[in-house]
Amino acid sequence: MTVEKDTGYLSRGHIVIMAICTGLIVANIYYNQPLLVLISKSFAIDPGKGGRIAFLTQAGYALGLLFFVPLGDKVERRGQIVWMAAFAVAALVLAALSPNLLCLEIASVLIGATSVIPQLILPLAAHLSDPSRTGKVIGSIMSGLLIGILLSRTLSGFVGAWLGWRGMFWVAAVISLLLLVTMRITFPVSRPGFTGSYASLMRSLLTLVKEQPLLREAAAINALAFATFGLFWTTMVLHLSGAPFHYNSDLIGLFGLAAAAGALAAPLVGGSADKRNPRIPIGYGLGLLLLSFGLLYFWANTVAGMIAGIVLLDLAMQGIHVSNQSRVYALIPAARNRLNTVYMTVSFIGTSFGSAVGLFAWGKGAWPGVCLTGALLTLAAFGIYGLTYKRGSEVNKLLIKGSEL
Repeated sequence: MTVEKDTGYLSRGHIVIMAICTGLIVANIYYNQPLLVLISKSFAIDPGKGGRIAFLTQAGYALGLLFFVPLGDKVERRGQIVWMAAFAVAALVLAALSPNLLCLEIASVLIGATSVIPQLILPLAAHLSDPSRTGKVIGSIMSGLLIGILLSRTLSGFVGAWLGWRGMFWVAAVISLLLLVTMRITFPVSRPGFTGSYASLMRSLLTLVKEQPLLREAAAINALAFATFGLFWTTMVLHLSGAPFHYNSDLIGLFGLAAAAGALAAPLVGGSADKRNPRIPIGYGLGLLLLSFGLLYFWANTVAGMIAGIVLLDLAMQGIHVSNQSRVYALIPAARNRLNTVYMTVSFIGTSFGSAVGLFAWGKGAWPGVCLTGALLTLAAFGIYGLTYKRGSEVNKLLIKGSEL
């Protein structure tokens, strides 16, 4: 493996490949969002009921985070990644062949559970990086992940319009198969040091939650931020497919391009987290998140307003998520997969919750109700941030100086 000054044990080539694989795999759980109207029409159901596909996929991702990601501290990481990719291919094929809604719902849970590979790649990259550059490496790979999340909607919208929603799942299965081969060839072997049983591995998650207040704080803030993310992207397709827009899936997917611009900020945020108190960009991120819902509320019926709101929302997510993840990884290097399990499981429970709440808010108050709910969730995150600010700042000063907790 090439050693480079600015990335420790990982070469730029490794980081680029990891970022691409991360983005293309995580896209599996977001392809369905621009297709919800098409899926609903296919099974002759109400679009609100079809929206459960997005919720169930996110819920499956949370289950995968909880039960599969901790194994990265126990088993050889590359092998686990390859096997998870194989199961993801099978789940996508099942979705493409689904004869009824129930089968598609089961496939959606499996797609979410088997697409946790990015959360195995990120701890692997952190493990192989120079500790002084961990935030920068994480930020670079997060750029790939976030671009994958956002552009997945654009790709899905166009493929859905041309080939139907089943065609998108077939395309995703082929992409995942190619990634499986790529990761098997290019990823380094990495053997963790945990020698206990799977049961003791899972019990240690509770110990981490109990003993690490920073982990609890970061996970809680991130869960609320991710809830706004899930709320927005689940209901946006309903908003844009109705009056005054009446857009089809291909045009709806194009809005993902606006959000992708914000993903390019992730390496800058990660680099900032290496040099200064990473709580600072979290505060800025929460402020931007609140502002984004204001724009989306007042300019809901204009393309420019929607685009501006999307860009701000995504920039906000970079500041919050990358900075929180850098803080969490710095706590106990030997337990990065388990720390990531707690952090990301809680975060994606937040996403699932946000998707469900978003559909409820849409049913009660349409788009204005969605925006107001997003603002309330952001204010709740601000509340946690403010209550823990003094303690969190003191802890992060220790982390920046290289002290061990």
